[in-house]
Amino acid sequence: MASFPDTARAAEARLRGLFPPTPLQLNAHLSGRYGADIWLKREDLSPVRSYKIRGAFNAISHVLDRGGPRRFVCASAGNHAQGVAFVCRHFGVEGTIFMPVTTPQQKIGKTRTFGGDNVRIELVGDYFDQTLAAAQRFAEREAAHFLSPFDDEDVIAGQATVAVELLAQMPDGPPDMVVMPVGGGGLGAGMRSYLRVAAPATELRFVEPLGGASLAAALDAGQPVTLNRVDTFVDGAAVARVGARTFARLRDVPPAHVLAAPEDRICTTLTEFLNVEGIVLEPAGALAVDVLPDLAAELAGRSVVCIVSGGNFDFERLPEVKERGARYSGIKKYYILRLPQRPGALKDFLNLLGPDDDISRFEYLKKSARNFGSVLLGIESKGTPRFPDLEASMAGAGFVFQDITDDEVLAEFLV
Repeated sequence: MASFPDTARAAEARLRGLFPPTPLQLNAHLSGRYGADIWLKREDLSPVRSYKIRGAFNAISHVLDRGGPRRFVCASAGNHAQGVAFVCRHFGVEGTIFMPVTTPQQKIGKTRTFGGDNVRIELVGDYFDQTLAAAQRFAEREAAHFLSPFDDEDVIAGQATVAVELLAQMPDGPPDMVVMPVGGGGLGAGMRSYLRVAAPATELRFVEPLGGASLAAALDAGQPVTLNRVDTFVDGAAVARVGARTFARLRDVPPAHVLAAPEDRICTTLTEFLNVEGIVLEPAGALAVDVLPDLAAELAGRSVVCIVSGGNFDFERLPEVKERGARYSGIKKYYILRLPQRPGALKDFLNLLGPDDDISRFEYLKKSARNFGSVLLGIESKGTPRFPDLEASMAGAGFVFQDITDDEVLAEFLV
């Protein structure tokens, strides 16, 4: 039986019939910031703009080699769906892709484009659990092969081809550290299984979204557990439960090597990459880069590879990304202000603002009050944020206010 590294190298060689290696690029901006050689493995430049095509190709090709069914089924609202669609068209096999009814049309359209006539899309369920159950029932009923997005040995080996490529691309031997995102664990399991043999001195760091830290929870419990709540903003990696097969390969990862990236901070990373580098990343694609500030003390003078795992960004989300990033950076705040209903009260408040303070939101929430009116107030600072000074001035002038910037309940309903 072939070793895992041999299996991964064979998968990488076979993958060359589908697309060339994705680029490994030295990033001058990040290298200068951290005093290190920061390399980006650009999985956002694969044919489907994510690494998911690798696992789909390897798994489908092995099913066909074994004489298995030429009908494939998956459940996905994003990158896995697009990878499966592309590979189904490549092999000329039939694919049925189940997506939630709430999936954006942009993702549905891209999946249909990649799959062409070989793929049928079924929109089922408002939530992914409903979609997954429908896909699995369909696969059993139709004797089709259900293709997991991560919890499959052939998928894991396919994702390991990222590691095979990057070692071949590094100019001066294996990197000192590789930083990679984790969702269900397919990429992490595959790359770790390969690198621990092929480059045992290379340190590994795994990054999850803060609102979907399923690997950290599994390591703490000693087995995969289902998170009670998942923040779906990082939709490419927000997984409620890490896979059983992937966890078997990750169960001895030191918990300190698993980091969590706050969703709002990821928004600042997305914006920076778009503005500074001209690179469009999806939230999951930015995880490995976003966590570099947390690793800064470990980076100086070292070579570090960050896996940029995907670039399927829906630009309809850009206003939300900018909004969340501004709040995280401290340049934007929201208040509920009690404004006295008297002539000159608004002018008194406006006089407290500095030259770089801009009112981005002003909305009366209660118009029937006789003496006071409640105002939803959004303020954005164009220069150095001075919110503590502004709040002190507001209090000194007798204004009553409440900062709701970080109040999830109020912000969800009002902002």
